[in-house]
Amino acid sequence: MEGLLDRPLNPNKLLKEQFVSNLTGSSLLEIAALSTIVPVVVVLRKWSSRDNIRRDSVKKNDDALADHKDGVYYFSALVIDCLTVVLPILLIFTILAEWAYICAISLVVVISIYILLKRSQSHLKAQQHLPSLRADISSYRVSVVLVTCLSILAVDFKIFPRRYAKAETYGSGIMDLGVGSFVVANALVSRQARNITSMRWKAALRSISPLGFLGFARLISTSGVDYQVHVGEYGVHWNFFFTLAAVSILTSIIRIHPKYCGIVGMLVLAGYQVWLNFGLNEYLTSDERSADIIGQNKEGVYSIFGYWGMYLIGVSLGYFLFHNLSSKGKTRSTQVVKVWVLAASFWILAIILDSYVERVSRRMCNFAYVMLVFGQNFQVISILTLAGSISHDKNLVLEEAFNQNMLGVFIVANILTGLVNLSVDTLSASPLAAFMILVAYTFTLCMLAGLAQFSGVRIKFW
Repeated sequence: MEGLLDRPLNPNKLLKEQFVSNLTGSSLLEIAALSTIVPVVVVLRKWSSRDNIRRDSVKKNDDALADHKDGVYYFSALVIDCLTVVLPILLIFTILAEWAYICAISLVVVISIYILLKRSQSHLKAQQHLPSLRADISSYRVSVVLVTCLSILAVDFKIFPRRYAKAETYGSGIMDLGVGSFVVANALVSRQARNITSMRWKAALRSISPLGFLGFARLISTSGVDYQVHVGEYGVHWNFFFTLAAVSILTSIIRIHPKYCGIVGMLVLAGYQVWLNFGLNEYLTSDERSADIIGQNKEGVYSIFGYWGMYLIGVSLGYFLFHNLSSKGKTRSTQVVKVWVLAASFWILAIILDSYVERVSRRMCNFAYVMLVFGQNFQVISILTLAGSISHDKNLVLEEAFNQNMLGVFIVANILTGLVNLSVDTLSASPLAAFMILVAYTFTLCMLAGLAQFSGVRIKFW
């Protein structure tokens, strides 16, 4: 009994920390390829799905939700979504990682042929009213959460390529884009982007407090079970939730009209980049840590400036593209063209900044990283807009399930990831065992999200 009590909960903690340390990321081209595969898989699934009217009625009719037949239909559709969307993405991120470029090119060819065939058959419908980009934004936000949830557990297995994991200082793996994508996804649909009157201080604090609670809960739980934490990611005590809370606090204190958020955001990023170039970057990438709270968490604290600038730009883009009342009369085609142009522009800026100013660094959230995040995110959105160019299908059942409890799904994913890591030696798992664990994990996560949505459960944090 005494031996059991003395046994550490996470005996391989040091090995697991080393496993995700000192990495350099992948190429920008590979990130672009992966960012093509995910939305194309979603679009192809949407085009291949049928009986959307019935699915919509299942969602809206409370009586239908209680019906057994509708329940069978709902979960059957959810399982099909998992098999045709989640499983292919999981394969690309693990077993088929070396085939990423070939898969991306093949999917682009397939989707191009499909568009050409369908457009030639349905050119007479071109003048019909097309849906707004709201459904595409919803799909994009779900894609961000889905890929993040897959990656946070997969990264602990050897089957997940090390180049996809977070880079130590400079460079970028696909996982480096996770926190930035969350910030952008929230900014585009935020209250500020919708130009809703700012909340009072008490309401603002209530909306931010759950993030602070989650941040402290993660800190206490990881310390309590001796869970592996890569200090170079955010710092000794800092984590993802504290970054989101800090950005929310800054936004509440400094209230800016969405018209001017883009300009202010660019100025914040420019000023922060100058500070980095004048020596702050050397401090943030060094092993030097003072005893005070800021020194212990220097990566998390200083990167707030970059994430705040990113958030402000996202608010501005959300306002002008999706929520500005004066743009209601604009056609979907005009909005789609703007999204594609923005995606290309951000990618070009990211490449220029990465080459001539400072290499991409998620650790510091520098200007190049922010532009890369926007480039990658708008690339995903632009591809997802193709779904509405052929049909008017609603979102997938899987998307509706994730969208209803997005942060709740992410929290459950973190809990499941922790449980797997504490019960399985992920570093010794064979490729087959690792893949089966990941399949079981993602299936469980999707089913829990679907069960919550089907039952009408909505976990609202703000």
